[in-house]
Amino acid sequence: MTVGQEVVRVNPKYDPLEAADTSTRLQAAMAIGAEADPELVRVLVARCGVEPDFFVRDMLTWALIQLPASVTVPLVVAELDSANAQARSQALHTLSKLKEPATWPAITRQLLHDPDDEVRRAAWRTAVGLVPAGEERQLAAELVTELGRGDRDVQLSLSRALVELGDAAEDALAGAVVSSSVKVQAHARATERLLRDPEANFGALLDEAKRAVALGPQQVHAHR
Repeated sequence: MTVGQEVVRVNPKYDPLEAADTSTRLQAAMAIGAEADPELVRVLVARCGVEPDFFVRDMLTWALIQLPASVTVPLVVAELDSANAQARSQALHTLSKLKEPATWPAITRQLLHDPDDEVRRAAWRTAVGLVPAGEERQLAAELVTELGRGDRDVQLSLSRALVELGDAAEDALAGAVVSSSVKVQAHARATERLLRDPEANFGALLDEAKRAVALGPQQVHAHR
């Protein structure tokens, strides 16, 4: 049991955060954020790891970013080492909202390749938002090693992250389109197209790329 969880249980003021009713928990998180008391950081961080509702988790993050970063950041970063995948994922989401450049070193290769889909997706989003100038190409090279992995939603998240890196992603993708893996080729090809047209339908691009790869190198070249 974390310190934050102990605080929630011994202080009745925080009981609404554990209420069965989702709207009650949502209102409680909103109220704590409005109060912006640094003493409440541990409570909010602890709840992020166990809260089942997406909207309540988002409100918990909102509450956290109302508090001084000097208090919030160390506790949120510490959650990145949690054995709880949800805690890692929500901590990453919170860091993406805090936008503190000093937290960049906390976005490790291990997180970028986390076995949990939601953690990886959160790590990609956070990384492209925090990457220091001059390190974009290195990050792109790391991200393309994830091409072809996961379901369509996961693949879309990776493609969007690479699109955010812009020109820095082009060289890394150029190498991936000649991969021996059909899945990697198709995903790289669809991402290249998305780079040129960020508003395009990713699902349609991916299906088209899969067909082109299946038909062979000449068809792939014709669609580039």
